[in-house]
Amino acid sequence: MIAEILATGNELLSGALVDTNSAYISEKLVETGLEITRHTLVGDDAVELGATLTELAARADIIIVTGGLGPTRDDISRDVAARTAEVPLQLDMNSLKKIENFFATRGKGIPKSNHRQAQFPSGAEILENPIGTAPGFSLKINRGTFFFLPGVPVEMRKMLSEQVIPRITKMIKTPFFNRCKTISTYGFGESALEEKLDGFQDCFPGIDLGFRASFPEVQIKLYQKERNQATLMEKQQQALNWIKKRLGQKIISFDGFSLATIVGDLLTRQKATLAIAESCTGGLVANLLTNNAGSSDYFILSAVTYADLAKKKILGVAPEIINEFGAVHEETAKAMANGARKLAGSTYAISTTGIAGPTGGSPEKPVGTICIGLATPSGVTSKRYLFTFGKRKLNKMIFAAQAFDMLRKELLNNK
Repeated sequence: MIAEILATGNELLSGALVDTNSAYISEKLVETGLEITRHTLVGDDAVELGATLTELAARADIIIVTGGLGPTRDDISRDVAARTAEVPLQLDMNSLKKIENFFATRGKGIPKSNHRQAQFPSGAEILENPIGTAPGFSLKINRGTFFFLPGVPVEMRKMLSEQVIPRITKMIKTPFFNRCKTISTYGFGESALEEKLDGFQDCFPGIDLGFRASFPEVQIKLYQKERNQATLMEKQQQALNWIKKRLGQKIISFDGFSLATIVGDLLTRQKATLAIAESCTGGLVANLLTNNAGSSDYFILSAVTYADLAKKKILGVAPEIINEFGAVHEETAKAMANGARKLAGSTYAISTTGIAGPTGGSPEKPVGTICIGLATPSGVTSKRYLFTFGKRKLNKMIFAAQAFDMLRKELLNNK
């Protein structure tokens, strides 16, 4: 069966909003065994939308449409769907009551405009929206079965999982088992990764290999399709073992997790705690770490000691260290990490001090220089690295990643 995805809305067409829904839907539909042939995007133009629905109805078996189910005049999906199917709109009293209850529980009366959200093309199957005011609906037009969902991502995802996927699964007569495995890596660019994995397709002709850069990490994607689930899993494990032999510790995660997430997981498993002392990264390391739910279990303290005075007063870096070596030096990084660990009483501490640019470099310490300190129960170490990306934001991102990777390898050695 062939599936297509249609996103609607002027805000998507203009670039004011990014269409994340279509990528999410694709991933979930592929897992059900469907072949996704196209993504389409149209604005809030009734003529254009109608023509697109007609085209999709003629060439695809399943079409997921997002957006255009709100209460305002530019929400035209239900109206255009009815015209395309050549059926009238009908008011569904049960849906209207649920929308009224939605507002009543919030101490409000239903605005008149929201009555539109209880109208559906005649013959459509209504898809309940348990967390919003916009119900979806399913409608058969020509060859295609359409599923119209709201554009709000949290509502769309819940309805896709609970309302749409179960219906699609029943429609598929000869299911395939599809899987996309994501491997996170750090330390290689896309081209270098491709060279390292040269020969993969010859060894595993039934698995498609792809790459997705999420600077400074790169994800490897393995796409598989098998009629037998056990066969799929066996071939996948063989492929993972093959890749692991070639990449070693450049692999961060076999489940698509980031460096910050993996570090947090390792700290949790080891019942260890962490403090951070940052200069050039300006709090980015702490921000990435606290994006993980549950980071309070292992993260104690962050000190953004940007000025030399702060390094001395807060972290206890000896003035003679900075006077002799400067702020960007391995000895300073060691003192910062040691000071942060003592201040927090943590198991580990990491520090960053460097030159993010685009100015401030010198022949001895060019832009892109980063010194990272790591304080552990067994001592303090530091390393200097040089990255040549030139742009301040990119340098800060890879500085933070390198700090996480340094700690990750230390934690792996202690497992």
